[in-house]
Amino acid sequence: MQRMAPLDTWFLHVEDEADHMHIGSVGVFEGPPPAWQDLLGAIGARLEFVPRYRQRFQPVPLGLARPVWVDDPHFHLEYHVRHTALPRPGGFAQLRKLVGRVMGQQLDRRRPLWETWFIEGLEGDRWAMLTKVHHCVVDGIAGTDLLAAILSADPAEEVAPPGTWQPQPTPSPVALLRDAAAELLTRPSEQWRALRAAARRPRAAARGVASGLHGLAEFAGLARPLPACSLTGPIGPHRRWATAHTTLAELKAVRRALGGTVNDVALAAITAGYRDLLAKRGELHKVGEVRTMVPVSLRAEHERGEYHNRVSALFVPLPVTVSDARERYERVRDTMRDMKASGEEVAVAALIDLSGMAPHMFVGLALRSATLLVQRSGQPFVSSVTTNVPGPQHPLYLLGRRMLAAYPYVPIGEGLRTGVAIFSYDGQLTFGVTADYDRVPDVEVLADGIERGVAELVDLIA
Repeated sequence: MQRMAPLDTWFLHVEDEADHMHIGSVGVFEGPPPAWQDLLGAIGARLEFVPRYRQRFQPVPLGLARPVWVDDPHFHLEYHVRHTALPRPGGFAQLRKLVGRVMGQQLDRRRPLWETWFIEGLEGDRWAMLTKVHHCVVDGIAGTDLLAAILSADPAEEVAPPGTWQPQPTPSPVALLRDAAAELLTRPSEQWRALRAAARRPRAAARGVASGLHGLAEFAGLARPLPACSLTGPIGPHRRWATAHTTLAELKAVRRALGGTVNDVALAAITAGYRDLLAKRGELHKVGEVRTMVPVSLRAEHERGEYHNRVSALFVPLPVTVSDARERYERVRDTMRDMKASGEEVAVAALIDLSGMAPHMFVGLALRSATLLVQRSGQPFVSSVTTNVPGPQHPLYLLGRRMLAAYPYVPIGEGLRTGVAIFSYDGQLTFGVTADYDRVPDVEVLADGIERGVAELVDLIA
């Protein structure tokens, strides 16, 4: 029995009927597709490497502590691993529509919070694997580790038969209350130990406090609301999903020529995409910037393979009103450099850690109240979410079939009608664009604009 981490709990509390908090990816594989029973066997054989896939969360009575992870005594692999097919001709547009429909359905909270869909019928003798995992289970980096655990770098790897598994007994309400009470009693002593440890290293502690305070000052800049535009507002439960594709070599060439990072190049391309979308809607003159939330991984190397969230965030202004591609890139590059130096992500992480010290019932109430306030206010402080997850730069296989490409999916919510995920794999860089189905019928304009933004930057250095 393991206690859910504070940030993981946040993702549970902010979810509702319209704001689905699952992340995911779509891998496209060479054909022919494996037999259905072979796929089931391959996933089942690897579950021992992903124990969370057989666990569900168990709330603590009276909300006295964060939920715990417990084995699901009714776990059935066939419920989580699903099979479908595209109608002919099986084009990529049909695949994108199917992904949007699947991602618009909330995961069943009474079961382990994941699904894997195998999709046959993709044109070109290909098939796809759609993974869908709740954000309280993994963050993007952990999700990549999880993907590597299910797939293999060896195309000839033999799949061992699934081993036997016996669930551990579910703890009783009395046991959950007893552990929660013990945790409440020990929390002050743990905080006191942390203070004494800081006192033994005063310079390091002072630097951390100074960085956090400076970051809080930068974070307070979010109090300045953005002009109203169609990127924010109420959303429904249904989703559209679009994709863009380039190569990692192109982005690295731009980075070498213009300075900065690969992430800066990707953000500049996304800026071009939002510029195209707002221009098409006649709103470009209304906005000074598109402020996007960029998750920042805090995962140390020794934490790889642990399936929980270790992220903070930066809130990055994208200069969509700038028409010149070079100037747009330079602004993004310089802004990212300054924000990383500001300590803003340290401040956000500190706020999250503080939530873990408060009684869980109050944290849950505060989050639900904040969510309601955001929904009523129209959420004028952030325009979108953008996440970048580096993947393996070598081919991966499932039952000997090579994964040709992988496309990410990021959830939207809290009044954000669009979000962009970036994923690198085997020399490729792909973008997955999530959008509200009813409010963003023109999502392809954003996706096409991202590809155009990459092409503009490549032309600059040609």
